[in-house]
Amino acid sequence: MTESEGNKNEDCHAANGVKPGRNGMVKNHHHHHQYQKQEKVYNAACNGELYSRPFIESFEETPMLVAVLTYMGYGILTIFGYLRDFMREWKIEKCHIAREREEQKDFVPLYQDFENFYTRNLYMRIRDSWNRPICSVPGATFDLVERSSNDYNWTFEYTGRVVKDVINLGSYNYLGFAENTGACATAAGEVTVKFGVGVASTRQEMGNLDRHEELEKLTASFLGVESAMAFGMGFATNSMNIPVLAGKLNHASLVLGARLSGSTIRVFKHNNMQSLEKLLRDAIINGQPRTHRPWKKILILVEGIYSMEGSIIRLPEVIALKKKYNAYLYLDEAHSIGALGPTGRGVVEYFGLDPKDVDVMMGTFTKSFGAAGGYIGGKKDLIDYLRSHSHSAIYATSMSLPVVEQIITSMKCIMGEDGTTVDPPNRLFSPLPLNQRWQLQQTGSTGPSGPGEVLNMTNMSLTLLG
Repeated sequence: MTESEGNKNEDCHAANGVKPGRNGMVKNHHHHHQYQKQEKVYNAACNGELYSRPFIESFEETPMLVAVLTYMGYGILTIFGYLRDFMREWKIEKCHIAREREEQKDFVPLYQDFENFYTRNLYMRIRDSWNRPICSVPGATFDLVERSSNDYNWTFEYTGRVVKDVINLGSYNYLGFAENTGACATAAGEVTVKFGVGVASTRQEMGNLDRHEELEKLTASFLGVESAMAFGMGFATNSMNIPVLAGKLNHASLVLGARLSGSTIRVFKHNNMQSLEKLLRDAIINGQPRTHRPWKKILILVEGIYSMEGSIIRLPEVIALKKKYNAYLYLDEAHSIGALGPTGRGVVEYFGLDPKDVDVMMGTFTKSFGAAGGYIGGKKDLIDYLRSHSHSAIYATSMSLPVVEQIITSMKCIMGEDGTTVDPPNRLFSPLPLNQRWQLQQTGSTGPSGPGEVLNMTNMSLTLLG
C-alpha cells in the first residue's frame, strides 16, 4: 500500500481554485463548509463521477519542521551506526548481538543486512519503550511489569515491581470485550469447564463442534452473507486463503497471501481510484506479460480501515470499478468490523452498500470481539470450496471453545441478541445518517457471475493491492 502523492492529471490538481490535500481533502479543515461545493466538483472530476457525494476525510499534515528534524535524526543515527559497526568490526567496541558460528558463514542469512543494521543501531536505542509485558487485562489502563537494562537495551532484567494504571494506547480491545468479568468472561468460563481449553483436532476430523457451527451461522447473519467460515488465526485467514482463491493453489498478511498465490501483483496508490482504474484498464487491454493472453480473473484486495493511517477505503468507488471491469473484490475488515457502521457491521454498512457486492468478506475476531481468529464470508459455494481446499481448514487445529464462546457472546451483544439492554462502548466512528448514505450510479455491468467462476480458474490471475 502506497500513499497517493497526487494525480498525474494536471486538470485534477485543483478545482475552482481550491487545492485539495491527500485523499481529496481541502488542506484547511476549518474552511470545510466553505469549500464543500468545490470538494464535490473535485471528486467528480478526478474520480469519474462514481458516487454522488464528496468523500470527506481529514488528516493532520506533518509540520515541515517536524519532518525535516525526523529525517535529520534518522540520518545522524545511520551515520553513527556505520561508525559503531566499524568499531565493532575492529574490536574497539564490544558487540552484544548473537553471531553465526564460523561453520555457518556460508548459510543463507535470515535477515537482510539493513534489517540487522536497523535493529542494532536504531531500534536498540528505543527498545525499552516496546515489547513490554503487562500483567492485567488490556483495558483502558493496565499494569506494567517494570524492567531495566545495564547494557544499553541489549538485554533486560525484571525488577519485580509492577507499575499500576498505565494508560493503554496500543491495544486492539476496541469495544472493551477483552475483560475478565462480565457476560463474555462468564460464558467462556462455563464452556472451559464443559469442553476444556483445546480441541486437539482439525475441523475435518474430530474437531468440528456444535459451537463452531453456531459461530459460523451467527457470523454469516451478522455480515449479511449466505455463509461464513471461522479460522483460528486472523493473520492466517489472509495468508492461507488468498492463495486458494487466486488459483495456484494491504497489511502484511494480504501481501504474503498474494505472493503465496503465485499471482501477478500490481499496487495502486492509496485510496486513489484513478490509479486503480488505470491498472484495471491496462490489465484488460494488455493481458498477461509476454503472451498477452486475457487474465482469467482479477482480484482487488483492499482494507476497510487502514490501520496505519486510520483512513477508510472508498468502497463505493471500488465496487463501481469492480463491476465496470468484471473484477473480484476481497475486503479485509480486520479493523472496521464491529467498530464501524450504525450497528457495527463494518465499512459495507457504513456506506449503506449491499454485502452481495463484495465477493469475499474477511475480518478478524481479535479486535472488536476481544478474542482470536478470523473469518471469511460470502456465497455458500465459495465457503464450501474453502472448507475442502484451505490449508487452514485441513491442517490447523480447531478454534478453542472458550475463544469461540467469547466471540459468540460479544457478537450477540453487538447485534442486540444477548437478551439484555447493555450496549458496547461507543464505536470508533459515528455512522452516516440514513439520508446521507452513499449512492452508486448504475454502471450497466453486473460484474462476475459468482464464486463458481473463481473455483474453476487456473493460475492466471492479477492481484491489485490497495
